[in-house]
Amino acid sequence: MNYKSICVTALVLFSNTAWASGEKMDASSADLTHLSLEELMNVEVTSVSRRAEKLSAAPAAVSVLTADDLRRSGVTSIPEALRLVPGMEVARVDAHNWAISARGFNDLFANKLLVLMDGRSLYTPLFSGVYWDTQDTLLEDIDRVEVIRGPGATLWGANAVNGVINIITRSAKDTRGLLVTGGGGAEEQGFAGVRYGGELGENAYYRVYAKYFNRDDQVLPDGSDSHDRWNMERGGFRIDWDASTENHYTLQSDLYSGRLDQTYFLPTPNPPFAQTNQTHLNVSGGNVLGRWSHTFSERSDLKLQVYYDRTVRDGPVLNEDRDTFDVDLQHRFLLGERQDIVWGAGYRLCSDELDNSYTVTFNPDQRAIQLFSLFAQDEIALVQNRLRLTLGSKFEHNDFTGFEYQPSGRLSWTPTDRQTVWASISRAVRTPSLAEDDIQLRQLTSTPGVQVLLQGNRDFASEELLACELGYRWRPIARVSLDVTAFYHDYDHLRSLEPGAVLPGPPLTVTATASNKLHGETYGIEFAPSWQVTDSWRLQAGYTFLQNQLHRDAGSGDTTSELDEGRNPHHQFSLRSSVDLPHNLEVDCAVRYVESLPDFQIPSYIVVDVRLAWRPFKNFEVAIVGQNLLDDRHPEFQSLFIPIERTEVQHSVYGKVTWRY
Repeated sequence: MNYKSICVTALVLFSNTAWASGEKMDASSADLTHLSLEELMNVEVTSVSRRAEKLSAAPAAVSVLTADDLRRSGVTSIPEALRLVPGMEVARVDAHNWAISARGFNDLFANKLLVLMDGRSLYTPLFSGVYWDTQDTLLEDIDRVEVIRGPGATLWGANAVNGVINIITRSAKDTRGLLVTGGGGAEEQGFAGVRYGGELGENAYYRVYAKYFNRDDQVLPDGSDSHDRWNMERGGFRIDWDASTENHYTLQSDLYSGRLDQTYFLPTPNPPFAQTNQTHLNVSGGNVLGRWSHTFSERSDLKLQVYYDRTVRDGPVLNEDRDTFDVDLQHRFLLGERQDIVWGAGYRLCSDELDNSYTVTFNPDQRAIQLFSLFAQDEIALVQNRLRLTLGSKFEHNDFTGFEYQPSGRLSWTPTDRQTVWASISRAVRTPSLAEDDIQLRQLTSTPGVQVLLQGNRDFASEELLACELGYRWRPIARVSLDVTAFYHDYDHLRSLEPGAVLPGPPLTVTATASNKLHGETYGIEFAPSWQVTDSWRLQAGYTFLQNQLHRDAGSGDTTSELDEGRNPHHQFSLRSSVDLPHNLEVDCAVRYVESLPDFQIPSYIVVDVRLAWRPFKNFEVAIVGQNLLDDRHPEFQSLFIPIERTEVQHSVYGKVTWRY
């Protein structure tokens, strides 16, 4: 049976049986997976206000991926999981690289999205983005992923411009016992994970884990291998201790190493001034995080968090060793009966050593940068349980632009228990990166013997955003929920590349310097309805419309940056179906449509993923997952600044076995 037949069979199967049977899976197989729609709306999120609040009442465009969403989607990585979130732009560049953003400006080095894991920032100041190829953990240990679309800078700081992703893992108390999982297939050639948890003493719990995966090469447009195989091993531990009713301690750590194959097209100083280099990138690193939570009373609590992170990347273009130390303090208290105040302060020190090449040079090649921050937010109940006003601001001092402020105001109205209307206006900044300050990046052109030299600029300013949002959540009946957000983002001082001198050769070199001579706006709508058709069948959909318009300032000679308008899809649509069948069977199907990217000459595409799972007895699951089933392969994105090959995503099937004891 071919892939399309599998998909069609599964679609027919769930559409017929779901209506015919309201029977749910055995209670013995239930976990966090079978929350009702009402329970899902009452899930508590912490990323919007830095305190627990119901998802249904949060005054922001926030979505939550639960542990069950991750399990039933069949995804094997965090970037793939983000495809499940309405409004997110997730495109695979090759086997180990993704372009991930929200509300436009997507790129392999997307720089307007802040990503956290258990409070640890995954941001790198090298390019103000995230190395997605090293962000991982045992997916079975993730409790939820909270995604805010739109600015979160008031609480989380610079670079939380277009969104915040907060990956929250489970307490060690909730992961006791043994878990073993593994499998393999066409593209996911082999993967395995093991975790064991237990008690250290009274109210003290621990877990340790290890995982490994090996992913096959993607393919080139002609169908040949693209030489971008990827393997990674990772391990870590977590300890949670409830020392008393007032004090809770967490200590956790991760270590990883891996190899990422890659083909580079690199400029050279000698004829023919270009070479093709099939090589690999070695990555390794680790982190350790400690957190103390203290409860003074029901009206006041304190959190202190400290972490250290080490990143090492060795490759043919650039070698990078980076050390990050971060401390964060947060205090929340109630003032009177109507005000909920949270404030905090933070400090971050990040130092690096860079080994330059002809392609990429940083001057200086060693640098330590500091970030000081202070924030405060006050949530005021104008009408108890009905109308709330939230005011706050983040204040930061960085080594690039000095002092920055990022205020916001949010108004939330809850006319009934099933409706929430919210509106916000926020200011956010994206501070410069080391690349925009210090880099010299050489690139090939289509003309032999001619190269482009992109240069940093010590006078590069922060990019600025003024964002307006309006949202509405409504549960008209118990089994249906609707969530819609409209937004308008006004950007100023966006990065441009201003042409400069032409340096005689050979090779002939055309220079361009980073500057802030672009402005623009994005606007759109994000719509996410859910329908619990029966007790055993749920449908979740998502639709996003995005319009991106960029303009050059007077005097700008940039001829390329405006093309960013064609690097984001105007329309995206998704539909997920999850069905529980008799005899502990599950069928999950997801359909995604992504409109074309004209600037990359990437056509629109439709993707179908199907997962079939069976639990023959308690705590044992067998699953088969088919991904990208409608076509043999399709492209999704193209790297802008790094000269790597354009690859295409293939269809694949893999099997997985999970045992819990």
